[in-house]
Amino acid sequence: MDRVLAAARPRFDDDAAIDIARRTFDLVAAAAQDLGSERHQAFRLLDATGGPVAILKVSNAAEDPATLDMEALAVLHAHRVDPSLPLALPWLAPGAPAASLDPADRRVIFPADEGDHHVRAYSVLPGRGRIDPIELSDAALAGWGEMAARLGRALRGFFHPAAQRTMLWDVQHAARTRELLGAIRDAQHRYLVTTVLDRFDTSVVPVWPSLRAQVVHTDLTTDNALADAAGNVTGIVDFGDMSHSALLTDLASLLDSLLNGRTGDELFRCARLVIDGYERITPLEPLELRILPELLAARATVTIAISSWRSDRGLEDGTFAERYNAPVARTIETLLDVGWDEAARRLGAAGRVAPSGALAVRREAVLGPAMEALTYDAPIHVVEAHGVWMTGADGRRYLDAYNNVPCVGHGHPRVIEAIARQSRQVNTNLRYLHETAIELAERLLATMPPEAELDTVLFVNSGSEANDVAWRLATTFTGHRGAVCTALAYHGVTDATAALSPESWGASRRPEHVETWEPPDPVRGRHLDGERFAEALARLATRGFPPAATILDGVLTSDGYIDPGQMLANEWREQTRAAGGLWIADEVQGGHGRTGRHMWSFEHLGLIPDLVTLGKPMGNGHPVGAVVTRREIAARFGDETVFFSTFGGNPVSAAAALAVLDVLEDERVLERVTRVGAELLGAIRDSTRGYASVLDVRGVGLAIGVEVVDGETARALKEGLRERGVLIGTSGPGGTVLKIRPPLAFTEAEIPVLVDALTATLESIAAG
Repeated sequence: MDRVLAAARPRFDDDAAIDIARRTFDLVAAAAQDLGSERHQAFRLLDATGGPVAILKVSNAAEDPATLDMEALAVLHAHRVDPSLPLALPWLAPGAPAASLDPADRRVIFPADEGDHHVRAYSVLPGRGRIDPIELSDAALAGWGEMAARLGRALRGFFHPAAQRTMLWDVQHAARTRELLGAIRDAQHRYLVTTVLDRFDTSVVPVWPSLRAQVVHTDLTTDNALADAAGNVTGIVDFGDMSHSALLTDLASLLDSLLNGRTGDELFRCARLVIDGYERITPLEPLELRILPELLAARATVTIAISSWRSDRGLEDGTFAERYNAPVARTIETLLDVGWDEAARRLGAAGRVAPSGALAVRREAVLGPAMEALTYDAPIHVVEAHGVWMTGADGRRYLDAYNNVPCVGHGHPRVIEAIARQSRQVNTNLRYLHETAIELAERLLATMPPEAELDTVLFVNSGSEANDVAWRLATTFTGHRGAVCTALAYHGVTDATAALSPESWGASRRPEHVETWEPPDPVRGRHLDGERFAEALARLATRGFPPAATILDGVLTSDGYIDPGQMLANEWREQTRAAGGLWIADEVQGGHGRTGRHMWSFEHLGLIPDLVTLGKPMGNGHPVGAVVTRREIAARFGDETVFFSTFGGNPVSAAAALAVLDVLEDERVLERVTRVGAELLGAIRDSTRGYASVLDVRGVGLAIGVEVVDGETARALKEGLRERGVLIGTSGPGGTVLKIRPPLAFTEAEIPVLVDALTATLESIAAG
């Protein structure tokens, strides 16, 4: 037991306090009021009119002076870091140098029969103490959480040797309170304390060394703070329990205090408000959220154990010492009633992973029959992803060779932190000035070929929206209504872009204003010139729909990764221009370095577009999109309407997109894609040579297609690869092309994983 906790508090009366104040700090007071304390004595000194003079603290004779010096230095440190914190600052003793940095100059020794007491003086802060937490409003609860986090932040650069101590109020030492169980007279309370300590030993002790730690207050409660009439903290007045401990200790003690008297759903609701306030300043880590219920309960057990023990020993008045035991016991009971995992979830931790089968049923029930079916016969329930690896609920890892959205890799820290930082700072819209969207537009324009004269950016939220806006720009500028796209193209889900997406037309009638053309068929040697494209334009003209635009995904993803070559691609563009249409380069699939040598797939084809649309990889999974065009096209559009998207170009989305551009540059992603893509393409060709079911292997960068004999074989290969831990898709006519398009974080290390799984699956199919 800490020797101060085991010692009786000083017992000076009011008159003695007035005398001590005069003899130590030359303070003249007409009256003194004992404020009550667990281990020390604190007095409010008043003048003859009842006005405040100072706060006088008389320390327990058992207190180590080094601990008092630590308190003084910590408060002064926190004040320097955050001068707006309402801290009670210790006065310099009479005669001490005005600029003294010696903490001993802020205490005066007062000898007594039981030993020397160290006396300190403080200014009187506004507000009232020992408020009832039930009285606090929702806003005040969040404010207390914020204040705790601010105090922790102000102390994070502070250390003192005296902080390495065993203070039982610090929950890291909760297990030591087992020695006090005999003093707990209430059998139910003793049972609760034992139950919590057992859980603490098994769930908290093993992970404690991995928690963020520093010198912390450990005891920010309604007893150690003052508040105004609205419940807002106006003073933090006692640093006597400081210790080097987990940062989370402060939040646990605060919750233990503020949740007094609350049970059931109301306890969790109020706890979340406090946590919200705390996370305005200091976001909690997943582990901290997961064990927060155990730390809250541990703090409650410490409250019960210490107060019962001190009451039993006669060190404090029993009623005063144990005044919180019943309400904190109810806190523990509330946590036990819902269970530790559920309590953590209610406080913000990730919930328990649902059973996959039940989740699939729930998906069908709420998402309905129009939703695209799950990819695999045995659906993958993904719970985590990093880089090019995804982890299922069963713990199995899968090589992701399919998802092009997280282009710089799942969970890239640069992007995640950019989103989090900007979210904490501000998020608004483009009706207000903010640097991120403007910088993003400038950097995007800098990546475009100068000869294209692309100088204007319109921000939206997705590739579908980008293509929709590009279509509106094209129809407005040209006055035409016709569109041309490839036979199996996919360009979005809006009404306008769904009409440009034959891949999803299904059995519905072809839109009258849209025509398609067959891209080259390298396997069968068909459509190798511009004739099919010219025929599509002619059919549009016959129906009275001259083209507003041709739209092309530069890697022809849905058509099976066809590379038409620069000569044919430019012939298509020239035919479009001759017919009065614009060229829309859809970079949602092939942009942001997918082809390797170029940032944009239209560059790979040697094209000069009129409009460029961006989406999916632009924010690495964060919803953001854009249209890049010439000012004259945007100006014509602006003559007829005002363009605005509530979330388009918002600071958070722009920050994500800027981070992606940074990663592409810093990690030299395009160089890696060129190198790895060529090696992967060669490895697949070599490994599949001799299999009659494989007709062609083609691609550029990390956009690779493997054409097989029929859709059934393609589906079998996709399922077989999944069974072997590799995820791909299918595309092309009849779904006969294996679609290999991993995140651009894919490296040489993953090539043998993919190739070995592919050849093993081919062998399995060949063997019947």
